[in-house]
Amino acid sequence: MPRRKIALVGAAAELAPAFAQVRAALHVSPVFDPAVQAEAEAAAWAWRSAAHIPGARVDLTAIPFVTIDPPGSTDLDQAVQIERRGTGYRVRYAIADVPAFVTPGGALDHETHARATTVYCPDLRVPLHPPVLSENAASLLPDQDRPAFVWTLDLDADGALVTTTLQRAVVRSRAQLDYPGVQSRLEGPGAASDSLPVLLHEVGGLRTAQEIARGGVSLGRPEQDVVARDGGWELEFRAPLPIEGDNAQISLLTGMAAAQIMLAGRIGVLRTMPAADPRDLQRLQRQARALHIRWPDGASYGDVIRGLDPSHPNAAAFLSHATMLFRGAEWVGFEGEPPKLSAHSAIAAPYAHVTAPLRRLVDRFGLETCLALHEGREVPSWVKEALPKLGEEMAGGARLAAEVERQCTDRVEAVVLEAHLGETFEGVALEADTVQLEEPAVVARCGGAALRPGDAVTVILRLADVATGSVRFEAVPRT
Repeated sequence: MPRRKIALVGAAAELAPAFAQVRAALHVSPVFDPAVQAEAEAAAWAWRSAAHIPGARVDLTAIPFVTIDPPGSTDLDQAVQIERRGTGYRVRYAIADVPAFVTPGGALDHETHARATTVYCPDLRVPLHPPVLSENAASLLPDQDRPAFVWTLDLDADGALVTTTLQRAVVRSRAQLDYPGVQSRLEGPGAASDSLPVLLHEVGGLRTAQEIARGGVSLGRPEQDVVARDGGWELEFRAPLPIEGDNAQISLLTGMAAAQIMLAGRIGVLRTMPAADPRDLQRLQRQARALHIRWPDGASYGDVIRGLDPSHPNAAAFLSHATMLFRGAEWVGFEGEPPKLSAHSAIAAPYAHVTAPLRRLVDRFGLETCLALHEGREVPSWVKEALPKLGEEMAGGARLAAEVERQCTDRVEAVVLEAHLGETFEGVALEADTVQLEEPAVVARCGGAALRPGDAVTVILRLADVATGSVRFEAVPRT
């Protein structure tokens, strides 16, 4: 689910050493062992040598796939093509065939099990796979033949899934697009009704309506910018573009189709999540108050989220904090009887991770499982052997990534606040010792008098230490 992202706008020089310190302390390194690197380079070379030999793959290089990612991305997991099909749509989604480059039981395989996920830091990316694969041979870069799993998803006029096809193929992306560019094309004059931006927006809207009808909810993924201004630093939230939500719906659609294949075949690995904890809902309601977000009596958090304008800074900050509701999510591998909890509460349906194999370990196994089941053959033994431990490995990798993110975020907030020591701020108490500021959108510990959750409070900044990421406020006594 969405997590906070931080971008540096002029603050990299000051913060980069602090981020490097976080990575060193948590043993997160972008450098790979020589044996792992050598295996990755050999796999990349083997594919280049056989790039024009389809073998068991279907040649789909004539399909005009394109990738759509944040500007500057190089680890391109997905490429999409959409066309009208009668009154409905055909969505083709090509996913990087990472298993083609990883030998089960090899050095690279062992390393990816240890890492489990790519770790994103404000200043750099610590990849799951060596860049020779993740940013080159396995990435769906434009004008290059690449191995891929291709999902063909036929939808009816309402956006409901009708049929699913999955096959191994060779694809060739026509262009590397980014979200701002696609959004501009969508909003620009004369956009053709059969152009990708228009079709993506149509399908995304229909899938969002399907999500609402199921009782699901999607969060935008605000990006938090550290901006140099007036001799100091400021923290700002930037909302995602609408086209990002449309693109996310294609990934969700694919993950739901994958989960149905796994459940029908009685083997796989699902991404599950229980309903939101009432205590988290209460905390989020207090944060809504701090950020002046209206939460009507009787409204669900989904109702509130869908009613927000994510371009408003306070709404973007609220969406970032709303990720607290998505706790308890797990990756659950199974063979035989499906798990009792097989659905993801935010999606309101069974769901599996299969669309980001360059960045998540579990997707490699999900893709191989779905393909074997779809083709009516036995799931590979190396996949079956991994299923019992995949959930634990992914959970460990996710915890580490979250801790890196938390510590980096702490240092960002400290650098923003350090020039304001001794100043007062307005906020709302979230807990007896925690406050949410109105501006900047910071959550921090607060000493002094015990706070009453939900109360408006005035606090004084007493500590902002960039080296440790420590931020502490003191409540001003009520008169």
